[in-house]
Amino acid sequence: MSDYSCNVEEDTFDERVVARSHELPVLVDISAEWCAPCRVLAPLLHKMVFEYNGKFILGIVDADENMKIAGRHKVRGFPTVIAYSRGVEIDRFHSAQTEGFLRNFIDKVIERHAASGA
Repeated sequence: MSDYSCNVEEDTFDERVVARSHELPVLVDISAEWCAPCRVLAPLLHKMVFEYNGKFILGIVDADENMKIAGRHKVRGFPTVIAYSRGVEIDRFHSAQTEGFLRNFIDKVIERHAASGA
């Protein structure tokens, strides 16, 4: 984990995702160890955390241990990545994606977060 990534559980969701999303956008990666697409996406997300160096936070949710979070967000497949800004969900995607897709997604989330803070 880095300063900009953390594990998120049911009892820490409000603090680590909702509250922090008022400062920086938070991407919530809801995944499972047994999920092959999750194992493809996770290293790319961690690479983005490093490269973007503080422009967003990555919250990692183990779906098997935190089914209430997955249920509350109506997750139908893994991985699902949900973007939070200013306390609310602003975008999401599911399944493994390319690095180009991730950069575009993250850039748009950062732009929307900045625009909503004015």
